[in-house]
Parts: sequence; C-alpha cells; structure tokens
Amino acid sequence: MKSFFNIVSFFAAMAVSAQSPPVISEMDKYIKPRYRVIVDNDFGGDPDGLFQLVHQILSPSTEIRGIIGSHLKPGDAFDKSNITAENAVKKINETLEVMNLKNRFNVLQGSNDPLKDLKTPNISEGAKDIVAEAMKADEKNPLFIVCGAGLTEVASAYLMEPKIADKIVVVWIGGPEYPDLATPPPGYTPLEYNLGIDIKAAQVVFNESNLNIWQIPRNAYRQTLMSYAELVTKVKPEGKTGAYLTKKIEDLMEMVQKFNLKIGETYIMGDSPLVLLTALQSSFEADPSSSSYVIKNAPKINDSGLYEYNPKGRNIRVYTQLDTRLMFEDFYSKLKLFNNKK
Repeated sequence: MKSFFNIVSFFAAMAVSAQSPPVISEMDKYIKPRYRVIVDNDFGGDPDGLFQLVHQILSPSTEIRGIIGSHLKPGDAFDKSNITAENAVKKINETLEVMNLKNRFNVLQGSNDPLKDLKTPNISEGAKDIVAEAMKADEKNPLFIVCGAGLTEVASAYLMEPKIADKIVVVWIGGPEYPDLATPPPGYTPLEYNLGIDIKAAQVVFNESNLNIWQIPRNAYRQTLMSYAELVTKVKPEGKTGAYLTKKIEDLMEMVQKFNLKIGETYIMGDSPLVLLTALQSSFEADPSSSSYVIKNAPKINDSGLYEYNPKGRNIRVYTQLDTRLMFEDFYSKLKLFNNKK
C-alpha cells in the first residue's frame, strides 16, 4: 500500500499544469481564472458534451487542468465498441483541432470499463490526473471536477486517495428525479442514463465517500433545451467551430429519422450546466446564484441504480432550476467572440 501511495505522489509531483492564456484575448484584461476545473465526459456519446467542452474552453474564469475522455455503458448505441474512452479522447482532439487549439490542454484517457467492485479503482490517466491536481499543496483556486458522464474516474480517484474528498467539488450531471422534488418524464426509464454507465462508481461516490457533490438530476438537466432555429442562427454561422457543433446535432437528427423517430425541434444540451455552475457564478459572494438548489441527505444508491433514503447521508446540493438564459446567451456570445478574433 505504501508503494502505491508513493506512485500517486510521483504523479502529483510530475503532473503538468495545463495553464494557458485565455482563448478569447479580449476578455483577458478584465477576467482572471478563479477556479480550476477538470472536465470529465463521455465525448464519444451524446454530442451535448462537445458543446459543454467548447463552452468551458471559452470561459476565462475557469482554468482547465485536464480533459478526460470517459467510457460509455457497454453496448451503447453511440459507440458499441469496447474502447469507448479511447474513442472519446479522439473526439476531444478532433474538437481542439477544429478550434485550432491542438496541444493547448492536458487530454487524458479514462478507463474503458466500469468498476468491478466498490474497493478497487480503475487506475487510468484520467483518475491519476484528478488525484494529482487535487493534492497540489500550493494551489489557491478551488478545484471542480465537472462530470457529464458516469462516475468511474471520480470514484477511482477517491479509492486511490480518499484525502481528495475535502479538496474538490464534484459537479455531476446524472441521477433520476427525487420523488419529493419532481415528476419523471413520460416514458421514463427508472435507471437514469449517466448513473447507469457505472452503478458501482455511483455507489462509491454517494454511499462510501464523503465527496462534496453538486448534483444536476434528470429533471434539471432536461430544462436545457436549445431549439434547432437557435442552432442554425446562433451556432452554425460562427466559423468552423459553430459549423462542427451544428453538424454533430444534424447528423444525429438525420440518423434517428431512419428509425422513424420524430424528436421535434429541440435538443437537450444537458451537460452545459457544468459551465453554468462553475464559470458563470456571481461576482461577489460567489455562487451559481441564478440557479436554484435544495440541500438533501445523500441517498444510498442500490444495485439497481435507484435511490434509497439515507437519513445519515451527508448534505449534498441537488439543483432544481437552472438559469438557461444566462447559460445559452453566454455560450452564443463567446462563440461569436471566438469566431470574430480570427
């Protein structure tokens, strides 16, 4: 065990900061980084994660210290391979190349597999980066792990080094509705998508750890609707990046038509709250003050991926209402600024 922690310490000492100048230079004079973030997402799946990644990159108040490509659930329709984390990394690099930002950020691969049990971490480059960044003693800016996928990397990092628990905030898109807060959507599945990617990892994070959690469950992230008209008029015209993101959604819309699915004219940008709750906090008495949350006892996650009430659970934030106006208008404006700088 001692040798294992020596390995972790080595990676902490050797970790390279991804600190770099702001992407939009016009904002540099007035805005400085006040938070560190590690972005953890299944970028080979739902393209909403790519929108979140671009938005996070364009937000100068958060300094990206790592971008982790995470795995999907085995057999996922977006990628049925057994190397979904590896393919997620390819999507990250593809996006950075489109933005002409190749090699500007620390891109890391997560595990291709979910946890096998509640005690054994999947030791990946992504999990090691979380530990290394969290354990830096000389950093003053708080560290957020913004996760729009399963919790494999977060759980693994905690199992590798439990001391990270009081050094990070985990902002997680995932989990079903709480019965006392919201009604599930029509035709819902009891097992929510992101939680279902790795139930054991969710059990580690919610049941076994004392990690600080800000949760955006399904009823909240479903509020983040972007219309196709907005996509075409506010995203698509904004250079290579806007066209690239738009094509990702249009390709998906075209694909589902082959199965005679009518998905209407909106798309859920469910990972974008990760930017809203970190980069877009209030100036003074900093907090995501335009969005609403309740404090709840962390539930127990059972083996089916469902909540069980836990009166002894630690307090966590559960977001109920999101400021989508601020979130989307900020994204559209930054995309325009980024395109205009070229």
